[in-house]
Amino acid sequence: MTVLDKFTLTDKVVVITGASSGLGVAFARAVAEAGADVVLGARRIDKLELTADLVRDTGRTPLAVATDVGDPAQAQSLIDAAVESFGKVDVLINNAGIGTAVPATRETPDEFRRVIDVNLNGSYWAAQAAGRVMKPGSAIINVSSVLGLTTAGLPQAAYAASKAAIIGLTRDLAQQWGARKGIRVNALAPGFFPTEMTDQYHDGYLEAMTPRLVLGRLGDSAELAATAVWLASDAAGYVTGQTIAVDGGITIT
Repeated sequence: MTVLDKFTLTDKVVVITGASSGLGVAFARAVAEAGADVVLGARRIDKLELTADLVRDTGRTPLAVATDVGDPAQAQSLIDAAVESFGKVDVLINNAGIGTAVPATRETPDEFRRVIDVNLNGSYWAAQAAGRVMKPGSAIINVSSVLGLTTAGLPQAAYAASKAAIIGLTRDLAQQWGARKGIRVNALAPGFFPTEMTDQYHDGYLEAMTPRLVLGRLGDSAELAATAVWLASDAAGYVTGQTIAVDGGITIT
């Protein structure tokens, strides 16, 4: 095996939540190009089918499953469908997430709880279901955010709290499942990438953030997806419990 062989995902089965848009689509395309079959979960099945077409274009096999990871039963059903169709789950990318930008004195309990239910609880339910069936050498990648590490000028208490909690969840699952199950668990902390979520920011917000970006530009989703492929592959076989910031340097400014 050459060093480049370690970066492939040939014949692996990758489950991706939040795969109907944005970064989830980029993850799906990248892992398929690296050789994986892909199980796609999200609430919008019509958009999931578009992602599935991208996977087919690479020559790999997709499976689209309508899923709201905030419901533990649906998270379990997603993993069950992967095992039923492909016989295994090698990688889980916990990407499903929502956000709000509500001042803390005005945010309602339901608004706060919904973000936590999807971003944090949903990641846990999916990881829990995957952890029950994964074999040694498998990997879980939780998608956190730089807002779990720093602030960025928006009132996002629920989102920031959920993303910071994912980092703690990642460490704990890595510790629990490392030697005992042989499962690696890491987190990505993306910076600013053009997505449906960033489209909701007010005009001028992303431009105002640019001076904090050491590289002076927004990220390309393919750059984040490439990092996910590395974490999912044998090339990262001795990496666990880590949070990798892919942020153009905003966390060091």
